Amino acid sequence: MNGADTSVVLSQEDLDGDTLHEECGVFGILGHEDAAALTALGLHALQHRGQEAAGIVTYDGDQFRSERHLGLVGDSFSKPEIMEQLSGSYAVGHVRYSTTGAPVIRNVQPLFAELDGGGIAVCHNGNFTNAMKLRRQLIKDGAICQSTSDSEVVLQLVARSRKTKIVDRFIEAITQMEGAFSLVALTRKKLIGARDPYGIRPLVLGDLNGAPIFASETCALDIIGAKFIREVENGEVVVCTPGGMESYFPFGQRPARPCIFEYIYFSRPDSIVSGRSVYDVRKAFGRQLAKENPIEADVIVPVPDSGVPAALGYSQESGIPFELGIIRNHYVGRTFIEPTQQIRTLGVKLKHSANQSQIKGKRVVLVDDSLVRGTTSLKIVQMIREAGASEVHFCLASPPIKYSDYYGIDTPVREKLLAAKYDLAGMRNYIGADTLSFLSVDGIYKAMGYEEGRNNEAPQFTDHCFTGDYPTPLTDLINDDDNRTTPRLVEVG
Repeated sequence: MNGADTSVVLSQEDLDGDTLHEECGVFGILGHEDAAALTALGLHALQHRGQEAAGIVTYDGDQFRSERHLGLVGDSFSKPEIMEQLSGSYAVGHVRYSTTGAPVIRNVQPLFAELDGGGIAVCHNGNFTNAMKLRRQLIKDGAICQSTSDSEVVLQLVARSRKTKIVDRFIEAITQMEGAFSLVALTRKKLIGARDPYGIRPLVLGDLNGAPIFASETCALDIIGAKFIREVENGEVVVCTPGGMESYFPFGQRPARPCIFEYIYFSRPDSIVSGRSVYDVRKAFGRQLAKENPIEADVIVPVPDSGVPAALGYSQESGIPFELGIIRNHYVGRTFIEPTQQIRTLGVKLKHSANQSQIKGKRVVLVDDSLVRGTTSLKIVQMIREAGASEVHFCLASPPIKYSDYYGIDTPVREKLLAAKYDLAGMRNYIGADTLSFLSVDGIYKAMGYEEGRNNEAPQFTDHCFTGDYPTPLTDLINDDDNRTTPRLVEVG
């Protein structure tokens, strides 16, 4: 085999950036006396969707109250002195992961504004692909922006609408937006949930003893004992009041294209997405991976934690035993230390260690969910070899990621994606594995029950990271009037 250069040293960017990050999770509830506490619990269940900041806004019938903090949900919203400030039976909440640089309080959501018709708080999961263009025009027209978040554009557009009803103003604002979004908004009388026309980002509707709830995933309903009602449909705006619920479809009918990465990586395994168990789908990916890439080996080892279900599926299909050959340290955060050069050479061992008794002298199949930069995979392969494996085969339960995302997933620029730089042999040589295998694009669809693979008859997922098929315009990536390339906003909702 052609081994990787074992002298490669990981930077902090490599340690933190060689995975995919989902920027946000949203939650909202209307008409429950424990609204703030339930929102905090819901955000705790959605913590995997954003670990850098969290916020809650409540309304008590008289005034809105806001608490926004950097750090994990439990860092702030388990403190009595903070929760006591969040009185009221209406609440919305948000967990956030920023794409670059340190997060700052002004970008932490929910974002709040006082309008002529009363206050409104907005939470956003996703990314608007025309926010820069709209933001520039708003500033030219006199808007004063308080954050660098694309989510603020929605508030600015709502504020400038000439419509009289808040729902009409909200709808007018979001119909100007392109890209992917799930939005939850709170006013003095309403809780509003909205999903983009293609349903790229997830949003579900639940109920707790008559109190309607919006959440990014069903696991947030489960933690508080709420009942799952249904998914918010693609392009739907659901308006909840104490008197009932109404739905609007301002975008017209378009085919749903939910993000395939909710199944591959982002959603919690115990969540249900579009009627499918995420855990079961990931196992099915592993079974299909084994069918497409049979390997003679002694043990199947998942890269924890996201590779576990797919590795189980691979093991069951292949008949090769499954073992926890890598143990993850769950207590190493993204800001564990500022690594010295010596510490950086330890690389991935800060978070993962080899279980030598299950590896030494064996032909090992490593199973992970996806391959991004490849820097962490390189170190994991090296670690397994050092633990005494006779062969190391690396299998990914998704296709090669060749294209960047612009819909709320934190992917590197395309030049830093391993699959955009190398062919299969080049990638294998870079990470130092004996073999490197990916699930095919058709295999993704076959694992989900579409036997003919990805074709016009099968429902199409948002799978642009593999195919380059972007479902919406990427307005902020085209050249602007000054003939310079316009990037998307640095920090997204």
